Amino acid sequence: MILRSNFSHRHSNPIRPRTVFLIMALVPLNCWWVVVSILRRNASPTQISLFFNAISTILILLILNAILHKAKNQIGKYMVLNRVELLTIYTCVSIGSGIAGVDRILVLTPLIGHAHWFATPENDWLGLFHRYIPDWLTVSDKRVMEGYYQGFSSIYHPINFSVWVPIVFWWCAFILALHLVMLCISVILRKQWVESERLSYPIIQLPLEMTYPKGRFFKSPWMWIGLIIGASIDIVNGLNFLFPSVPSLGGKLYDLRRIFTDPPWNAIGWSPMAIFPFGVGLSFFIPLDLSFSCWAFWLIWRLERLIGSVMGWRALARFPYEAEQSHGAYLGLCIFALWMSRRHLRYAVNCLFRPPQDNQANTISYRTAFLGIIIGLTFMMFFCLKIGMSSWVIILFFAIWLAISIAITRLRAELGSPVHDLHFIGPDEILPRMFGVRRVGAANLTGFTYLYFLNRAHRSHAMPHQLEGFKLANVANIPLARFFWLMIFASALGAFSSFWAFLAISYSEGGRPVFANESFGRLERWLSFVTLPEIPAMVFVGIGFWITILLSAMRMNFLWWNLHPVGYAISGSWAINPMIGSIFVGWFLKWVILKYGGRRWHRGSIPFFLGIVLGEFIIGTFWSLLGIISAQPMYRFLF
Repeated sequence: MILRSNFSHRHSNPIRPRTVFLIMALVPLNCWWVVVSILRRNASPTQISLFFNAISTILILLILNAILHKAKNQIGKYMVLNRVELLTIYTCVSIGSGIAGVDRILVLTPLIGHAHWFATPENDWLGLFHRYIPDWLTVSDKRVMEGYYQGFSSIYHPINFSVWVPIVFWWCAFILALHLVMLCISVILRKQWVESERLSYPIIQLPLEMTYPKGRFFKSPWMWIGLIIGASIDIVNGLNFLFPSVPSLGGKLYDLRRIFTDPPWNAIGWSPMAIFPFGVGLSFFIPLDLSFSCWAFWLIWRLERLIGSVMGWRALARFPYEAEQSHGAYLGLCIFALWMSRRHLRYAVNCLFRPPQDNQANTISYRTAFLGIIIGLTFMMFFCLKIGMSSWVIILFFAIWLAISIAITRLRAELGSPVHDLHFIGPDEILPRMFGVRRVGAANLTGFTYLYFLNRAHRSHAMPHQLEGFKLANVANIPLARFFWLMIFASALGAFSSFWAFLAISYSEGGRPVFANESFGRLERWLSFVTLPEIPAMVFVGIGFWITILLSAMRMNFLWWNLHPVGYAISGSWAINPMIGSIFVGWFLKWVILKYGGRRWHRGSIPFFLGIVLGEFIIGTFWSLLGIISAQPMYRFLF
């Protein structure tokens, strides 16, 4: 890999006050960009691991840097941002705008008033669950909701503003507490996963190279060749979207079900195939065994579906229970990662009772990290108890949720998976299947409904960006203590900015139920048709867990074993489907380069593939902003 550490020639690059002011301006601006893209163009810059809005932000700052470098006065040169500041801004923009992403605020905000606005005598929501709704977290005033759902109003109207402010405050406090817990866990894992194991962190290759001193990345001819290729493909596809007579260069999903229409072959289900330049570029940095495992397991899942259809296993209605197996696989990845870090975790716990043996100057101590976890979890427990949830359910809920978060963070750090969505299979789905709806209870199920924004999917998850930020700090010598507080600040700013953007646009143009229909429809089914524990579902969760442990053990003991447990975990999710063609091409090109050119060709091709990603991100940014400004649909390169 191409991560380069500056520890051999350390120098002081401080985070100056202007960096904080830039974060204060750029995080809200990016949150607005993400929300508008979702609401007006049905596209989100945060669907994949590397957010193209964050890359575009850094590119603009680099262009401004180049202009200021040429300034003849000292003020202009003083305004130039150093690498530490650029990477700090990149991390804060990624964390903040992720909250505005498709799986966070877009899901949360419509939940707040949905139960009251859409309650009718026919659905009997009033009798089913209205008594369990937390009034302090929801909107019930019909005048306020009318402006939200019908538009032609303003969030700044005194009545609207006064109703929403306390609700937004409570939800933002909860999001901030959750981010604090994840960040403190990252602090505890940082030394092991960043410094000791030296994981590869493929996702941050592009921002690292873009900010390398003296603009070396932009002097590479291979980078410019890749950029021109990626940009040209996006330009042609964008013109094809506007003018169908222009031929396209891919960028569209083709469902293989159109070919396999007869039984049992049609049991393969939705199987889209496409090649996206950015996907090929990102896949090039994935280790060969993982990229091979992704498409190999993708084929295995479809083979399992065919077997289920041929055998007629109607008793197992959802065979092969891909979501459940994936859930178990993520839990297995978490357990295995923590087990491999057990010595370091034991050392971190021991530091609570005696002075640390290593130098912790200019960093966050383990005591501070554990204190932050306790404070965050205490507030989250108080918050959920105030909703009406039971303490045992809260503990299990967040234990499972944080385990999934740690697994996602580990797979991003080690292998750079371009997607990790895990749709519809969080603790809110597993606990009712494990204990049954009646045992969980209506109050807890209502709480699950309002926490749906944490579990619908994990595409814009914050924790991987936090740990990747610590890796950037390790490489670029960013002051860790100040960086820690700036990430907390970015989380708070991103939460408030995301709410502001979503509410401002909804009150102006009219809000949509979006994913609230899914959450409350599920709650209605839960309370209307009481179901027993689903034994088959839990069995397949266990199967997924133990297959992951087995695959991990095989990799540790046999060098020739190529099937990676992460490939098994992510290949059963929704988002891997549009990416599978790109992952295959990226794997094949990397295999050919390594086989015939060795490490020399591989190192030489790195700028080319980074250029492809950057080129498509640049033109994708252009189409995104053009669509926002013109209020017209434009080409979306993110499937």
